[in-house]
Amino acid sequence: MDLEGKGKTVNKKTIAIIGVVVVVALLSIISWAIWGRDSKEITVGAILPLSGDGAKYGVSARKAIDLVFSETNNEGGINGKKVSVVYEDSRGVGKDGVSAMQKLITVHDTPVVIGGLFSSVTLAVAPVAERNRVVLLSPTSSAPKITDAGDYIFRNCASDVFEGKVMADAAFQKLNIQKIAILYINNDYGIGIIDVFKKTFASNGGQVVAEEAFARGAVDFRSQLTKIAALQADGIYIVGYKELGHLLKQAHELGIKTQFMSTVMFEDPEILSVAGNAGEGVIYSARAYDPNSDEPHIKEFVTAFKQRYGGEPDIFAAYAYDAARILVQAMKEGGLSSDEIRDYVYSIRDFPGVTGITSFDEKGDVSQPAYLKTVRDGQFVWYK
Repeated sequence: MDLEGKGKTVNKKTIAIIGVVVVVALLSIISWAIWGRDSKEITVGAILPLSGDGAKYGVSARKAIDLVFSETNNEGGINGKKVSVVYEDSRGVGKDGVSAMQKLITVHDTPVVIGGLFSSVTLAVAPVAERNRVVLLSPTSSAPKITDAGDYIFRNCASDVFEGKVMADAAFQKLNIQKIAILYINNDYGIGIIDVFKKTFASNGGQVVAEEAFARGAVDFRSQLTKIAALQADGIYIVGYKELGHLLKQAHELGIKTQFMSTVMFEDPEILSVAGNAGEGVIYSARAYDPNSDEPHIKEFVTAFKQRYGGEPDIFAAYAYDAARILVQAMKEGGLSSDEIRDYVYSIRDFPGVTGITSFDEKGDVSQPAYLKTVRDGQFVWYK
């Protein structure tokens, strides 16, 4: 009986010792993974639509982000530390964006994340970032709701409140449009911008005679266009992404010759490729970014992008490029913790972005100039 009792005691002691050794070993590994990585490398997260309907936008943004951090690392990194970017694919879907953010936080311990590109993804991800005190900087999400998304949530593109007002004022005051129909994508981006547009247009004395929605990725708009055509509106305001190419082509086939207007998202060569001649004369609100600009910092960006990737950077690349550069400056001059990055971004005034001079307000929003552009001879040009 005594021998059996001693055996059990020895076994318990052995198991306890092994347990302690295992715990110490695990703690050592975890400590090395965290402190060892932090001492040599900074990890930045990015949530982009790298597959699905929005993949072309995500790939373009990724190229620009890679360009910025490649240049940063070649110049010695951030205060001597190299930067690596962990990309997660949102597929342009809110729930996938949330999963991506959770992974970036729990697995990669990132203090800051670039993304999402679509407002619906950014709005879904924002509460997770806010709860975990992780800075989220969206290059292109413009839904008005993002203004109040949280203390760690930023964007370096203007809110739809601004763009919707610019186009509504232009439609009534410059284009003399009294009655307008609206055809929009049924998501946070589309809903947000048409709400602003409608209120501003009505306040000017204009009348919205129809509102028709469509799903992202839609290719058939004949039903909505037929309803709108019967109302004989002076103009049609279209809000969406690459779907607008099919929309315009079908409007042309139906004989609709009304003035079409759109948003900054219209400046997409794929839209004109699908629309063909139907894209001629569309007027849309645009940002200051001009790949043909003579401004030195814009020429430098366009040249570097072309040399690295062989094509001209679009608006998504431009905004992503600015977002990455803003974060590089914030980490160099403000610090590497999420709170330090957040505080520095709030303080930014007159940042020389390729998309325009950028300053952040107390809500994490920016104010930027907006202009009008049109399609002439198959090219996106400034409207005069």
